Amino acid sequence: MDDRNRPLFMIGVVCEMFSVHPQTLRLYEREGLIHPQRVGGARLYSQADLEKIRVIVNLTKELGVNRAGVDIILRMRRRFEALQNEVEEMMGYLESDIRKAFRQRIEEAFKDDEE
Repeated sequence: MDDRNRPLFMIGVVCEMFSVHPQTLRLYEREGLIHPQRVGGARLYSQADLEKIRVIVNLTKELGVNRAGVDIILRMRRRFEALQNEVEEMMGYLESDIRKAFRQRIEEAFKDDEE
């Protein structure tokens, strides 16, 4: 399991960290904004959950975005990250193709020198 997704923090600790009421976190969960893991009925939050909560709290408290807006922003953020991953993957393929072409040109240049 990725360490970022390992459930570590109980709801009370998370509430203190972000100065929010437990009902606020439960509401975020009901609305599908966060998905803490359950261990023996207790909600446990991972580092990834904390990062998402930090974004949500910043959007709602600092910027005044309502929860529907937060949902839209989080969905757009996931799409952007997916697109970014695709671009990085395509760049990897492109770099690989460029390296192959460069090697071929070097090999051809050395062959020409040998002849």
